[in-house]
Amino acid sequence: MNRKKKAGTGGRAGELSCRVWIGDIRPSLDGGRFPAKRTVGDTVTVTADLVVDGHDTLTGVVRYRAGSAASWEETPLRPGVNDAWHGSFTVDRTGPWEFTVEAWVDRFGSWRAGLEKKAAADRVTAVDLMDGAALLDAAAARAGSADARLLKRGADALRGEAPPERRVAAALGEELAEAARRHPDRSRSSALEPARRLTVNRELARSGAWYELFPRSASPDPERSGTLRDIERLLPDIAGLGFDVLYFPPIHPIGRTNRKGPNNRLEAGPDSPGSPWAIGAEEGGHTAVHPDLGTIEDFDCLVATAGEAGLEVAMDIALQCSPDHPWVRQHPGWFRHRSDGTIACAENPPKTYEDIYPLDFECADWRALWGEMLGVFRFWIEHGIRIFRVDNPHTKPIRFWQWLIGGLKTEHPDTIFLSEAFTRPKMMQALAKVGFDQSYTYFTWRNTKRELTDYVTELTRPPVSEFLRPNFFTSTPDILPQYLQFGGRPAFQARLVLAATLSASYGIYSGFEFCEAEAVPGTEEYLNSEKYELRRRDPDSPGNLRPLIARINAIRRENPALATNERLLFHPVDADQLICYSKMTADLSNIVLVVVNLDPHHVHHGWVDLPLKAFGIRPGDAFQVHDLIGGGHYLWHGARNYVRLDPAQMPAQLFRLRRMVRTERDFDYFI
Repeated sequence: MNRKKKAGTGGRAGELSCRVWIGDIRPSLDGGRFPAKRTVGDTVTVTADLVVDGHDTLTGVVRYRAGSAASWEETPLRPGVNDAWHGSFTVDRTGPWEFTVEAWVDRFGSWRAGLEKKAAADRVTAVDLMDGAALLDAAAARAGSADARLLKRGADALRGEAPPERRVAAALGEELAEAARRHPDRSRSSALEPARRLTVNRELARSGAWYELFPRSASPDPERSGTLRDIERLLPDIAGLGFDVLYFPPIHPIGRTNRKGPNNRLEAGPDSPGSPWAIGAEEGGHTAVHPDLGTIEDFDCLVATAGEAGLEVAMDIALQCSPDHPWVRQHPGWFRHRSDGTIACAENPPKTYEDIYPLDFECADWRALWGEMLGVFRFWIEHGIRIFRVDNPHTKPIRFWQWLIGGLKTEHPDTIFLSEAFTRPKMMQALAKVGFDQSYTYFTWRNTKRELTDYVTELTRPPVSEFLRPNFFTSTPDILPQYLQFGGRPAFQARLVLAATLSASYGIYSGFEFCEAEAVPGTEEYLNSEKYELRRRDPDSPGNLRPLIARINAIRRENPALATNERLLFHPVDADQLICYSKMTADLSNIVLVVVNLDPHHVHHGWVDLPLKAFGIRPGDAFQVHDLIGGGHYLWHGARNYVRLDPAQMPAQLFRLRRMVRTERDFDYFI
């Protein structure tokens, strides 16, 4: 039962005399340095070790509050195994939260436990009863009128003339004990300081389907660039595929100096549109819209229309400049200069980005630069954007992101930041700890059963799951993995199912649905990459995956188990190329089982071993599996069941498990 009250001081006036020791509190990141992540509606379970000398009885509470609340709320701690205690509360709004654990010696409870033992040994003395009366008098002084009267009567009974056994029976009464527990002596309680922190996001930070689209490729007319108005025409179709987020690469003016041509050629033709990541020209910089796409008014209209269609627009923010960006002229000190006085272009050997100047975040004028970056985000927030995919955040200082995201979330707690950081694991984790709500991952390069099992287990278990939320993109404009290059249509189908079911958040880059797989030989770069030229696609091209994508996204929405990563289990299957796993809700009302053939070229079959007890299925009971893609219904018996997957037909199966329920009238049905 939650209690809204202002908690005690935690005994900080006499810390050395606070006997309760609190340890191993969870969730806690790096000793409380960073906040753990949760979503609105989540139940936060706090655990801590509570230890006291001797044999006294302990009690305690979890104290918690939203960042804006003036007072604390609290909920009881419950004892577990080996001095581990736990308590839970629910977070009901976005923004920062904090919690701590406060514990103290339950003096009346300790006395009562001792009295019970003495009574069993017939060793109760008059002094024992007088001690209890004094404790009840003190509790009555702390209590309100109703409890005070009850406690006072209890104290009087202990001092009364009734036979000792009757006074003992009165002292051991549960009603009296409950009243005493409601008014404990917390003057020497121990409290964990400082309080631990949480960041609470809206649901879309945890679960969503993303669709990446280049606006300039949205034109129905092959003779011109697509516009923001053209995208409005596509919104019903994208929403109909079941996506939640429509994500655009940069939409700003593109520089002309050193503009890249098709396939990243150094010479651009007169009609080459250039890379959207080479931001800035005479038409403006990071707060301008490319004139070929339209105006800021067109952008505002698109954001509103997308919202009406059930889509939220996400923007890519790339904190870098083309040589023509206004900042290069206005603030040359914001860039790193070489010894000959020129500004160095961006490099990631062996790659060189001649069309991009990186910003120098430790320049002499860094405060003005950081302030300008903050202003860019604020500008787009004012125009309705609450989701930002940030390009290469690992090439900017971590403290910069901690400062920027912390400030923006204070102003707009509903903002969501996706980190595009294909970099070292510790750097990815550091970015997540300092504020990024989601992260790109190495899923793109995890192909075997062992690789997928080990990596996804790492992401979905504490401590990593407390702060890093994965977003599994099947591919990106920069990365066409070899599995897709050589696996054909079944490879695209398999990766779609894996991404959409292993992770609560996933995304595809437009072109994936058409199984685009032509790469520059020997690389993971798309041939005729959309980064450097316009692309035209036929939505009705043969063999496209649009119906399957719509079905997978519908399955995700119909099955709440897929909206979280908390209860993901991998299951043994005696075939190396078959991977099997399940997700379930806490109450087992929704259980989804997935089997994928990782070999896009050959049929594989085997026996799956399922943990029936974890599914709430009794030994010997049949259970129903509903094929969510194909539509069939089957009865399975026992833990071992046979599966066979032909990639030429469909390399994956998704099942909804329905458990048998037996009624008193011996009528069975499935839930």
